[in-house]
Amino acid sequence: YPIMPFSPAGDPVAKTGHMRFPGTVSISSEVFLGVMRQAAQSAAAAGFKNIFLMGDHGGGQSELRVAAEGVDADWRAKGVRVYYISDVNTKAGQQINAYLKEKNIVGGGHAAVAETAQVMFLDQGKTLIHADKFSVSAAGPETTTGVGGNPSPATAELGRQFLEFKITAAIDQIKTLMAQK
Repeated sequence: YPIMPFSPAGDPVAKTGHMRFPGTVSISSEVFLGVMRQAAQSAAAAGFKNIFLMGDHGGGQSELRVAAEGVDADWRAKGVRVYYISDVNTKAGQQINAYLKEKNIVGGGHAAVAETAQVMFLDQGKTLIHADKFSVSAAGPETTTGVGGNPSPATAELGRQFLEFKITAAIDQIKTLMAQK
């Protein structure tokens, strides 16, 4: 089923949250919640019996939970279950932060080492990360570039490990939920 490329990321007029950064696209909480509900309803109508909503980025987590709970309540009597998988964001985020701390790497925030490493791993064509720009961000958070820390320690291998944390956390939570069914 589809990946939603947008989430609530701040107010575009007031320039709050990630909307402070160039290139950010944000949608309102209401629109995101509606799209998540309709995606889950569409999956249920298509015959899926177990539907899992998850987001690996901070924005939109509460909307995902509310959408899952609402659609689950509407479809449960028909044999369909809808689950919110929070661990892909929360548990994996804790694991990533602990891993970075253990390696004495400052995690930073938006577009810093953790996020940059994951994109490096996924970007096999090496077209999305501009390592020549890392020195600009090394001094600290920069609202003109959207980088909230120093991404220079990022590697594709770190990205692989971080994505493995996310995938494992999601699978483990799904297995736990399915065992309770």
